[in-house]
This record gives sequence, structure tokens and C-alpha cells, in this order.
Amino acid sequence: MPTRFELANAIRALSMDAVQKANSGHPGMPMGMADIAEVLWNDYLHHNPSDPHWFNRDRFVLSNGHGSMLLYSLLHLTGYDLPLEEIKNFRQFHSKTPGHPEVGHTPGVETTTGPLGQGLAMGVGMALAEKLLAAQYNRDGLPVIDHYTYVFAGDGCLMEGVSHEASSLAGTFGLGKLIVFYDDNSISIDGEVRGWFRDDTAARFEAYGWEVVRNVNGHDPNEVRKAIETARSQTAHPTLICCKTVIGFGAPNKQGTAKAHGAALGEDEIKLARDKLGWHHGPFEVPQEIYAGWDARARGKQQQTAWNELFAAYARQHPEAAAELKRRIAGELPQEWAGAIAEAIAKAAAGDKPVATRKSSEAVLNVIAPKLPDFVGGSADLTESNNTLWHGAKHITPGEVSGQYISWGVREFGMSAALNGMALHGGIIPFGGTFLVFSDYCRNAIRLSALMRRRVIYVLTHDSIGLGEDGPTHQPVEHLAMLRATPGLQVFRPADIIETAEAWELALASASAPSVLVLSRQALPMLRAEHGAENRTARGAYLLREPAGERELTLLATGSEAQIAHEAADCLSAAYGLAVAVVSMPSWELFEAQDDAYRAAVLGRAPRIGIEAAGRLGWDRWIGERGAFIGMPGFGASAPADDLYRHFGITVDAVIEQALRMVREKRA
Repeated sequence: MPTRFELANAIRALSMDAVQKANSGHPGMPMGMADIAEVLWNDYLHHNPSDPHWFNRDRFVLSNGHGSMLLYSLLHLTGYDLPLEEIKNFRQFHSKTPGHPEVGHTPGVETTTGPLGQGLAMGVGMALAEKLLAAQYNRDGLPVIDHYTYVFAGDGCLMEGVSHEASSLAGTFGLGKLIVFYDDNSISIDGEVRGWFRDDTAARFEAYGWEVVRNVNGHDPNEVRKAIETARSQTAHPTLICCKTVIGFGAPNKQGTAKAHGAALGEDEIKLARDKLGWHHGPFEVPQEIYAGWDARARGKQQQTAWNELFAAYARQHPEAAAELKRRIAGELPQEWAGAIAEAIAKAAAGDKPVATRKSSEAVLNVIAPKLPDFVGGSADLTESNNTLWHGAKHITPGEVSGQYISWGVREFGMSAALNGMALHGGIIPFGGTFLVFSDYCRNAIRLSALMRRRVIYVLTHDSIGLGEDGPTHQPVEHLAMLRATPGLQVFRPADIIETAEAWELALASASAPSVLVLSRQALPMLRAEHGAENRTARGAYLLREPAGERELTLLATGSEAQIAHEAADCLSAAYGLAVAVVSMPSWELFEAQDDAYRAAVLGRAPRIGIEAAGRLGWDRWIGERGAFIGMPGFGASAPADDLYRHFGITVDAVIEQALRMVREKRA
């Protein structure tokens, strides 16, 4: 029977060899954390390599994702569908072992990591999801939701600000089934971290409300095991296990230095490391007894079988709850959802006063949220401004986790990363709100939402200079272009209540894409009289107004500027006899996805003017070489919204002036 040290050395050897063959990668962390991983995966982690998606598995998150060969080695050794050839193809095109872990790409990888700190924050979201679902569905003697979230994190993860936001939140909510292993090796790319990182990390986490296990020798399996037992002995607080390790453990000339961090060790150093570790096997050679010592398939099958039996008993005693939980695990929307959008539009359309699209969104939430128990989220301390709270919504608090609404506090980045973790966990459709301008704080987490193709919904209000007096620090001008440039992200800037409701319908139905709803502070009139059978926002852009004769001009607009385009078209038609079309473009991404014929019919051949209270970047794709753009030339200013629109020339008069100029030029 192999010793623990020999089992851990299999991780070290595979990691050294894979990085060396690729001549690229990070061998130091896998070699340093191998002993910790061996204890956790062999003694505690509940998982089934034959079914990576078993819902009640423990979640393992490698926040310091640059050490991906640690995870790939573990998955390969324990029996996941990750053969040795994939280890040999580390970091190569089309391999299942990319440079950083990617969820959906490699069996057993729970989340995409690499941007440091976010893995920890996503782990917080996973642990929160587990706690919410357990509170809602577990019954006496039938704990069908009962698993841990384990996170490996390094010095870099704990330096990143998102780790502070998320860890504070985890302590507040008492996420006692979250256990984080801090790889305290004191080395980062630039060398010894004492020159720039002297936090009392243990004291910081204790201040957050965490249980902290200090001074664990990360190379002593007995100490690691004792620390895990301490962490699991209570579930009132999350736990940080501070493990002192040696980066590149076993490489005699490079261990403990930055030289072991992010580059191949070299053939000579690997030979010396093999001798020092007592690993007398060739490159990528793992003895059968080592494989046998790691193989988790039989144990995983037993664990899942026991849970299946538990769930079957649960279903017999609580059939409705079991059916609802199965639906949520599958990510399906309930039957009650079918008519929710039409109902929301009917109620909202009953009024005849202009309404801000943030208020339109609130009206939609009042109808759909009670029909969606899996809909969970809130605002980053801007609830009344974002209008993300619906009537009767129950707040989730440290002492009460049966609700749907979360006050995230001023933690935009931490909130967004936690939303990703909740979506990855499953059983929950998460959303979060803040101002559009603060999407800068959320940016990298939104990017990961798109990269991972998760259904996360971002409600971003105060979408332009229309927010007025708060001034340029709060007035977004470049943010729409930034979000639209993100592959796989659905960006909606609706013009009225109907488009807002349609955007919500599309966002909730998009099981494999995140969505951003960009909403106004200022009141907007209803531009469409009815919803109809077709969700017109699903086309991305459509003709809001079409002239009777041959089109002479096309006005393209989004959001609040659609009103300006509509009024300008009225005037150009009545006063100048021009045939003007108005196109509302709530989603560029969905319009881009339409066929050529549809896009050509909407855009037409006449000269075009784009109107949006934002920067021009991206608009030339739609207005063409002869087109004009009316929008923001730079940052905004502090003044009432109407004054700002006049000052920056985003007005009906400006559109008319530009339109007449273009028509004269064409006729000439």
C-alpha cells in the first residue's frame, strides 16, 4: 500500500512532467500543495468521478488556478475521464488540460479560475447556494442538500480586493460549510511577498467572523487532517486553514523561490527532484499501486448510491418538494412562468404616465419573482435606486436564509463573483444590481459569467447622463461599448416597459448565457402599444416606425433615446414631408445573430443616424460610412438631466438638424 507521501508525489511528478513537456506552466503550487490535496481528496471529498455532475457532491475550487496541474493530476488519478494523454497535452490546442481550469471543458472542473481571488469569491457563492437550498428543502432525517465547498487559495488570492469583499460576506452569513486552505508559501511572481504583503491574514479572517486554524504544516498529513477535523467540527462559521508550505517542494535548487512559480523546472532540476522525492519512475509513469491508492470511483459510486436512496425516501415523503428540487437542479423554469411576462406587461401598461425602465423592471419583478422560487439576488446597497426589491420579498439575513432577497452591501465585485458561484452550484437563478457605471467594479466577474456561459442576470441602472446631478463620476459613457464587446454577454437597453419585460423574459430563458439589463433613471413614455405574440426584443432590433413610402432616412436608437428618435421622426414627417423609419435596438448581440435579409430590411438603404447617450464606439457597424452619430463626445457633467441633454446636443432639434443636412447632401 503506497504511503501518503508517495501518493502526493504522483501529483508532483505529473505536474513537473506536464509543465516541462509544455515548456509552460506553474509547477510550484502543485508541488507545494500536493500533501494537502492528498488528504482532502482521499479522506474527505465526496465526489463521483463517474458522474461529475452528481448534485450533492462536495465542490472543490482551485482559486489559485495557475496551479491547474494540481487539479488535472487529481482528476486523472482519481478516475475522471481525463486520460494520461490529456496530461501529456497540457496547455496544447484542443486538449482538456488548458493553462487554467475551465468549467465545461474538463470533466470535474467546477469553475473557471485564474483571475486570482475570484475562485474564493465563487466558492462563497457556492456555499451560500448550498445553505439556501438546504434551508428550503431539507427535512428532519432527510438532508438531501448536504455538502461542503473546499477552496484552495494562495497569497495572490488574498491580496486581491475581491477576496476581502467575499470573505466578509461569508463571515456575515455564517457559511460554515465553506473551508478555505490558504497556501502560505510566501512567494509570488516577484519573489518573497514580505516586501509587499504583511497582513496578519489570520487576524483579518477572524475579524470577518471566520474560524481560523493557524500554523498548519502543509507537508504533514496528520496536521492537515487535524485541521480539517477542526473545521468540520462546527458549521456556524466558515474556516480558513493556514497551511505553511514550500513552493516547488522537492526541487532542491528552486523550491522556496520564485523560480519554481511560473516556469518549467528544467530536465536537470526534475531529475534531482525525482531523486530527492524518491520517485524512481520515468516521465508520466505512474505505478498501478499508486493509481489504485487514488482511485475514487468505487467510493464515489457508493456515496452517490446512498444519496440516491436518501432522495428516493425524500420523494416518497415529500413528492412536491422533490419534484420542485429536481426541476431547479435541471435548470428548468416552472410551468407558472409561461404567462408571467404577458401578465407583467398588462399590469404595467395600464398606466398612462412615463415610467423609468428601472421602475418598469420593478413592475416586472413584482409579477415574475413570486413565480420563481429559484430567483435569488439583490443589490449592492442600491436597492431603492436599482428597484430590485419586489412586494413581499423576504430578505436573506445571517439568521434567516429562507428568503430570496440579498442585500449584498457595497461589494459590487464580490457580489458578481458570488453570483457566478451560485449559478455554477445550480438550483438558483442569481441576479445582482448596481449602477451601470459601477460595472467597472464588476467587470472581470461579468467576463467570467460570459466565459463560463452561466445564467447570471445583472441589473444595471442609471444608464446615462440622464441620471443628472451626480455628475460624471456616476454617468456612464464607455460602459455600453465595453459590455457589448464581451463575447457571449447579452446586453439589453430597453426603451420602455414592454421592451423591459421582453428583456427579462429573454434573460431568464437564456440558460447558457448571462444578461445585462441597462435601465434608465429618468421616466420614459411607452413607445409600443402592445406586446403581441412575438417577443420583438428577441430580434435585437426592429422597426418601431416604418414610413408608407420609400425610406429617406433611418433613425437608430436604444433606451431613452428611442423617444428622441420617435419625436424627431414625427417632426421630420409632419414639417418636412420626409419618409423616416425609426429602429429600436435593445440588443445589438441578438440583432447581429439575425440573418442577413432581416438585418438588411431593418437597416434599409437610406442614410442612418445613430442616437445614444454614450460613446460612439461600435455604432459605425450599424450606421455605415455615410451615417452620423448623436451621442457623448466625452465625459458628462453635474446638472439636471434635461440641461445635460441640451448641452451635449442629444435632442430632437439636433436630430432634425442632422437629418436635414444628410437629406440635402443625398439629394444634391
